[in-house]
Amino acid sequence: MNYRHSYHAGNFADVLKHSLQMICLDYLRQKDKAFWVLDTHAGIGMYDLQGEQASKTAEWKQGIARLLAADKPPAALQAYLDNVRSLNPDGALRWYPGSPWLSTQQLRAQDAMVLCELHPDDARLLAQNVRQDFRCAGSVKVMTETDGYGALKALLPPPAKRGLVLIDPPFEQRDEFIQVSTALGQGLQRWANGTYAVWYPIKDPLNVGVFHKHATRLAGADKVLAVDLMIRAPHDRTKLNGCGMFFINPPYGLLQQLTEVMEFLTPLLAQGEGAEWRATWPA
Repeated sequence: MNYRHSYHAGNFADVLKHSLQMICLDYLRQKDKAFWVLDTHAGIGMYDLQGEQASKTAEWKQGIARLLAADKPPAALQAYLDNVRSLNPDGALRWYPGSPWLSTQQLRAQDAMVLCELHPDDARLLAQNVRQDFRCAGSVKVMTETDGYGALKALLPPPAKRGLVLIDPPFEQRDEFIQVSTALGQGLQRWANGTYAVWYPIKDPLNVGVFHKHATRLAGADKVLAVDLMIRAPHDRTKLNGCGMFFINPPYGLLQQLTEVMEFLTPLLAQGEGAEWRATWPA
């Protein structure tokens, strides 16, 4: 368990993940009925971009810094940008929110969220950050040193009929895609109507394609959406050349706004020739 997201906070992958996450949550908020969120690999929830770890890589400069400086972003990105700016009121970019913090800003009094984090140090920091810095109307429960994959089996179905399961593993293990597919299968058996969003890295596109096929078989081709962002052509398959989000039961609001958002983000986040995005739409 060597992965620490502090080195990568605010990079292009975070921008893609958090942009689409916020669009999904915004759509859930459009109805008065309660919704429920499960974040299986929550991290620490808040990141210091001027800290030692983030400063070593400075990946945020090619991610969130570019987006904040961009002209005329799509309206669908405004809530995400407003949340980041609210943490940096003096205009100097220092604090970057993880997916847990962004989700809490969307919760209403009737909504609830569960955060899981397995890494002992990160779990401790997550619990501390939630106590000190998270302010929201809904209910937030932190499950420290908890296997997020197991949570899909243990916590589903949730009390609310509507909601989002966000799966964002570190992909340290060679069989991580298999673990994700297994967890999705267990989750769908218990909560077939929930929205599932899986983030994944793209190094070798062939591995990603196999995962897409497995996950599609679990859910059905009419219920899935895969969104891939390549920041460069995958000539060197040892590098992180892109990332993607795989959705089961994607919200209609996401389908409506996806093209505009991705057409805006792709050239903005490009780091080499061959940058592109593609989507496999529900049948």
